[in-house]
Amino acid sequence: MPKVSVPFSPDQASTFAPHVDALYAYLLLITIFFSTLITLLLIVFAVKYRRRQPDEVPRPISGSMVLELTWTIVPLIIAMTIFVWGASTYFKAYRAPHQAMEIYVVAKQWMWKFQHQTGQREINELHVPVGARVKLTMTTEDVIHSLYFPAFRIKQDVVPGRYTQLWFEATQPGTYYLFCAEYCGTNHSGMGGHVIVMEPSAYQQWLAGGTGSESASAQGAKVFQERGCASCHQTEAGGQQGRGPTLYGLFGKQQVLQDGSAVTVDESYIRESILNPQARIAAGFQSPSIMPTFQGQV
Repeated sequence: MPKVSVPFSPDQASTFAPHVDALYAYLLLITIFFSTLITLLLIVFAVKYRRRQPDEVPRPISGSMVLELTWTIVPLIIAMTIFVWGASTYFKAYRAPHQAMEIYVVAKQWMWKFQHQTGQREINELHVPVGARVKLTMTTEDVIHSLYFPAFRIKQDVVPGRYTQLWFEATQPGTYYLFCAEYCGTNHSGMGGHVIVMEPSAYQQWLAGGTGSESASAQGAKVFQERGCASCHQTEAGGQQGRGPTLYGLFGKQQVLQDGSAVTVDESYIRESILNPQARIAAGFQSPSIMPTFQGQV
């Protein structure tokens, strides 16, 4: 996955985002207010009540019921406000509506696999229509992951052996980042992708398999990124070896296999490796191959 930069305040691209931002702003303002107040009081008291003479004896100060009640009741009100606001925001985020478009998600080191109810499958890329309620039902094949959409202000852990859910309703067409927000191994930082929010008509065209006017090479490069191939296969000279063979300059050359034989890397071998990764595994890489089959997906 290429390097990305996320702005300090990402776009508000879901119905849920304004609720989270409002609560965040409230917490930030309270923190700034009381930090400033306490700092100023410390300075004032340090100056006002400093010892002026070496033999000065401090005078006892009697208690103040008003002061005691004030610094007890005010923090209690603020704490209860945060609790009620936070709880209501949480329930809005994690109680999915009944009428929602369901998409199934499987996490795996280090990729996200999405499957629509109509059968379309995606890796590290998710297409959804704008204005539609989308419910994600998620599980993982290995360790704990966490699916995070910064622009939607939503995140949910994906846990082995159980199903978790989250939902969102996108409000703006565009392309937004998705990340794994739970450390899951050496390539955790590369376990990301994009969610593409489309107009309903464009989404229906995508479901129908429309490819537009892109050239075959452009479509191939897009598929390479969408399916998460770049997370394991290096395509640049001098790049760090990934979990799979480097593809730079490989086409047309001889590839040594685990059984000691060699095969020419041509269209036939590449197709076989995509559809049946276990058939002929390159020497130096684990068996069985960690690469999933893309049969029926490309």
